[in-house]
Amino acid sequence: MPTDDSPTPPAGPETTLWTGHSSQWMHFWYYLFCLILAGGVIAASVMSAGIAAAGLIVPLLMWIIRWWMTKCTSYELTTQRLKIDTGILNRRHDELELYRVKDYAMDRPLFQRILGLGTLTMLTSDATTPSVTLKAIRDVMDVREKLRAAVQAERDRKRVRELDVDGGGASLGA
Repeated sequence: MPTDDSPTPPAGPETTLWTGHSSQWMHFWYYLFCLILAGGVIAASVMSAGIAAAGLIVPLLMWIIRWWMTKCTSYELTTQRLKIDTGILNRRHDELELYRVKDYAMDRPLFQRILGLGTLTMLTSDATTPSVTLKAIRDVMDVREKLRAAVQAERDRKRVRELDVDGGGASLGA
């Protein structure tokens, strides 16, 4: 049985195909809750001669922290990897080699579709990140097509193929 032990061809320069981050619109209901809470604090401050106005700090901080967390999450799709940076004070950098992507699904709920957004979920063979989700990103269909082409190209370059094994009753021999 012949084997091909030739080395993987050189990768060439890694180029960026897409960069982006999640939209703030994915927190619409959270932000609306903050506004309602702020309205309640304002109403309470009117009834308490302004003493309760100090409570406005709570919804304001809730809003700012959620906005900042979303803004500090960034995605970069290159010809070889998907890079994800998260965190405000403690930053985490995660990389997913594209040849490890097994499957992907695109969700476009009505609210996101109206805003031109969508969510892309990938199933991977990576031990640390078996599932990767890019939430509420712009031009999700275009990103999916770029991802699909890059995954195929990287698998071809590395000579990697996905093997589906059916564990439900398949048997060998008689």
